[in-house]
Amino acid sequence: MGSIYGDWLKEQRETAGLTQQQLADTAIMTRSHIAHIEAGRRVPSKEDARRLDRALGTGNVLSSFLPQNDVATADYFEAVRVLEQQAVMICEYAPAFVPGILQTKRYARAVLGSAFPPVSEEECDRLVVTRLERAKILEDPVTPVVWALLDEAVLRRPMGSADVMAEQITHVVRLAETGRIRVHVMPFSTGHYPLMSSMLTLMWFEDQPPLAYGEGDRMGKLHDSPPVVREMQSRYDLALSDALPLKESLALLRATAKEYGHHD
Repeated sequence: MGSIYGDWLKEQRETAGLTQQQLADTAIMTRSHIAHIEAGRRVPSKEDARRLDRALGTGNVLSSFLPQNDVATADYFEAVRVLEQQAVMICEYAPAFVPGILQTKRYARAVLGSAFPPVSEEECDRLVVTRLERAKILEDPVTPVVWALLDEAVLRRPMGSADVMAEQITHVVRLAETGRIRVHVMPFSTGHYPLMSSMLTLMWFEDQPPLAYGEGDRMGKLHDSPPVVREMQSRYDLALSDALPLKESLALLRATAKEYGHHD
């Protein structure tokens, strides 16, 4: 993320004669959160931006001025891409595709290459690189904690070749076997699940309230309203209670990878 937004916030804070701690106290935030924003490591939520505007008397500038970045990712996802780098826990629900942070290179290319209108080979390459960069958060052995709830359709509807599917499913299994992630499958036998019809990401942080991100076809929305976030957390918990336990989920994943013809 560019530092223009953070630099401007710092300039306004210093002009007002406030330390980071004083601004944090006035805006009801933490000093470390202010520091992350000023350093360009985090995009503030809409509510945080409104608090900062009120604390600094800057009208609605911080609320309306969104940081820009040249990383190849949909505009609506940019804030989420930055936030997931700071999350201490991420819970994903996937109704159609394996979550981005769990995707292999070939699977990501198959997903991104199926876009309509079609994207150029060069653009697809850039999108794949961005997606793989996101997956680097899993290189830390502990943080963030990651739970993935996959609809069985994610496994059954091929994306790319059978070999691509086998490789992708096996990758998820290995992450779960090493304890890096926890994965559960929502089986077809559960029937139609109206509470979980679109992709959902829940994120928790050390120094700010949890957030929820929902995404549909070429659109997404980041939610920071506590009642909305709690409702989405409850939906996730309810869906998780009907999913297969970890052991049974891994057995299904392994069997499905084998059906696609994968052999270690």
